[in-house]
Amino acid sequence: MTTTLVIGANGTVGTALVEQLNARGELVRKATSREAITATDVRLNVVTGEGVAGAFNGIDHAFLLAPPGFINQDELLIPLIDEAKRESVKKVVLMTAMGANLDPNAPLRKTEIHLEQSGLAFNIIRPNWFMQNFNTFWIQGILHQGKISLPVGNAKGSFIDARDIAAVAAELLLRHDVDNRDFDLTGAEALDHDQVAALLSKETGLKIVFDDITPEALRPGLLGAGLPAAYVDFLLMILGYFKAGFSERTTDAVQFLTGKSPRAFREYAKDYRAAWLH
Repeated sequence: MTTTLVIGANGTVGTALVEQLNARGELVRKATSREAITATDVRLNVVTGEGVAGAFNGIDHAFLLAPPGFINQDELLIPLIDEAKRESVKKVVLMTAMGANLDPNAPLRKTEIHLEQSGLAFNIIRPNWFMQNFNTFWIQGILHQGKISLPVGNAKGSFIDARDIAAVAAELLLRHDVDNRDFDLTGAEALDHDQVAALLSKETGLKIVFDDITPEALRPGLLGAGLPAAYVDFLLMILGYFKAGFSERTTDAVQFLTGKSPRAFREYAKDYRAAWLH
């Protein structure tokens, strides 16, 4: 039996990953920045660096991702990679984002390169936009206005369920036959936001529509939600990439790595139906 350190263990992907690793009989050490922790948790604040030293002690595998709301992902994650190497961790799986490898100067790509050159056994997974964004980040507009309001036009995205990302991560953490490779993760189908709204409407019985707004119209809401201005600029930039068509591509990575087809959006909508019926 081996032990896996999960960064972001209380997040959307991390929660599902912990469940799947536990189901496989893996010991999991959950990294948390919270005060109240259980005996299986480790205090680790990725932003301040508190707890990095010692967090990887006795760890066999590690799952890394940057916390949301920050654009200096390389400054936050590279110290974790260095500590994993110092502690001779057997395998690191790093989650970035689809398209992160297109700009060598982007913080996430700098992080990827550092891992690739670290000498550690690794995999990099780059998921597309999460289906779960519709029951988290974009849920207020759905609940209060019946609208998905985003500046993305009629572009399509191959949205992926976070549970499928976690399934891939669990698989990669516990195997070595595909070490030192990267994988772009997508759902099996590409949908525009009118199609997403229609699927959510059908599942919930609510009238949900897509409203194509300008980036300038979205900015105040993001700032009002407490997001830092620099991160708002980042979100608007990647939404611009979505509108330009960069999120439409599909891959077979989920099927290849897990042996199962990725969940369809209608399945996600059914499973999370209660979120939009509060």
